[in-house]
Amino acid sequence: MPETHKTDLLVIGGGPGGYAAAFRAADLGLSVTLIEADNRLGGTCLLHGCIPSKALLHVAALIAQTQEAQHWGVTFSEPKIDLPALREWKNGIISRLSNGLAGLVRQRKVHHIQGFAEFDSSTSVVVKNNDDVSRIEFGNAIIATGSRPVNIPLFAIDSPRVMNSSEALELDEVPKSLLVVGGGIIGLELGNVYSGLGSEVTVVEMTDALVPGADADLIKPLAARLNRDFKAIHTRTRVTHLEEVNNGIEVHYESNSQQFVETFDRVLLAIGRRPNTDNITIENTKVERNDRGFITVDAQMRTSDANIFAIGDAVPGPGLAHKAAHEGHVAAEVLAGHGAVFDKVVPSVVYTDPEVAWVGLTENEAKQDNRKVDVARFPWAASGKATSIGRTEGLTKIISDPHTHRVLGMGIVGPHAGDLLAEGVLAIEMAAVVEDIAHSIHPHPSLSETVGVAAEIQLGSATDVYMPKK
Repeated sequence: MPETHKTDLLVIGGGPGGYAAAFRAADLGLSVTLIEADNRLGGTCLLHGCIPSKALLHVAALIAQTQEAQHWGVTFSEPKIDLPALREWKNGIISRLSNGLAGLVRQRKVHHIQGFAEFDSSTSVVVKNNDDVSRIEFGNAIIATGSRPVNIPLFAIDSPRVMNSSEALELDEVPKSLLVVGGGIIGLELGNVYSGLGSEVTVVEMTDALVPGADADLIKPLAARLNRDFKAIHTRTRVTHLEEVNNGIEVHYESNSQQFVETFDRVLLAIGRRPNTDNITIENTKVERNDRGFITVDAQMRTSDANIFAIGDAVPGPGLAHKAAHEGHVAAEVLAGHGAVFDKVVPSVVYTDPEVAWVGLTENEAKQDNRKVDVARFPWAASGKATSIGRTEGLTKIISDPHTHRVLGMGIVGPHAGDLLAEGVLAIEMAAVVEDIAHSIHPHPSLSETVGVAAEIQLGSATDVYMPKK
C-alpha cells in the first residue's frame, strides 16, 4: 500500500536548480527528498535543451570549419551525416550526465522519488504516478518546476512538421527547408544547428532586431554571418497563419504591411517559454504568482508562504540554468540557517557561431536609464590570435563608470565568447576597476587578451591599436 513519506525539505523538480538545491541542502545536513516527474534527472536543460543543443552546435561548428579550411589551403570532402549515429551520440551525452546525477543522489543520500507533485496544503503534496508513495509531508519545500514552450492558438496545428525547441532536438530528420519563428537565443541556436546539418533556414522575428535586448554592436557580426549561412532573416515580421499542405507547412506572414506566403518542410516555434506553476495546485498554499504565472520571491527565494521557496524558471528573471543553480544554493543555505541572498549579476550567452555574451550593464540599459558610462571597444581585427584562426569579426567591450572606473558590464562576440565572459563576471562581482583588468597580464596570443586590451583602451594605454591623443 502506498505510504506517506516525511522529510525536512522537499524539492520539486530535478533540473539544474532543483538538484543543486537538493545537493547543497544535503551537504548542509538537511534531510532531503527530491521529486521529479521524468525517470531521469537533469530537467529541460540536460534532457531537452542546453546540453543536447550545445552538442549539436559543436557538430555544426565543426562542419563549418571544414568548409572554411579551403581558404587556408586545406580541402575536405563533403561531410556525410549519419543521422541515427549523430542522434545516438547526442543521447549518449545526456545519459552519461543524467546517470552522473543519479550517482550524486545516492552519494548524498537524497531520497529520490519519481512522480508528479501537487500541493494539498502548505506542508504536504500528493504524489501521482508512483505506486510506492502517495503523499509527502515536509517542513519546507523548494519549487523548481522549470518551464515549457509557450503554446499559441495561432500555431496550434496537429502536425509533426511543426516543432517546439524540445522536439527539434530529437533530430527526426534534417528538412530541406526550415522556418524558425523567433529570432531570440533558442531560435538562432537551433537555426544554426539545422543550417550546419544542411537545411535552408529562414528566420522571422517580430521585433526590429535579432536577440532583442542585446547591444547592436554585439549582434552585428552574428547577423552578418547568419545572413550568409541562412537562406533569409526577416525582422519586423509576423506570422499570421499556418496550414499543413501536401508538401509541407504553408506559412502566411506579413512585413511592412506586405503579405507573403511560403511553404516549408518544417516549422520551428521558438517564441518563448512559460513557467510550470499552473499544474502543481499551488492555489492550495499561500504562494502568490504574478500575471505571467511566475512565483513572487524575495532575495532569499522565499515565497509569500513561510514554508515554501521557489527558484529557477518558476520565478521572474532570465530562464537560465546557471541562474537557477545559484538560486538553489541560496534557498538551501537560507534553510540551513545561513544569511545567503541572491544578488548576483547573471551572464547571458548565445551559443551560435559566433557566440555572443554579455553580463552586467548593457549600453541599451545605460541609454534607457540616461546613465553616463564609458565604453571601450577592441575589434578582433587587431588580435593576433583571432587573425591566426580566421575569426577577426569579433569584438570585446567593457562598460565602466566614468568617475570611479568600476567595471559595470562586459560584452563579447566571437568564438568562445561565453568562456571569455567569465573574467567580466568576476570583475563585476569583485567590484573591480578597469585598471585591475588592464594591469593583469593576459597570455599572448590568446582571445582572452582582447579583454585586457579593451581595458587598456579605456585607460588610453593600449599599444595594440592606435589611439589619437584627445
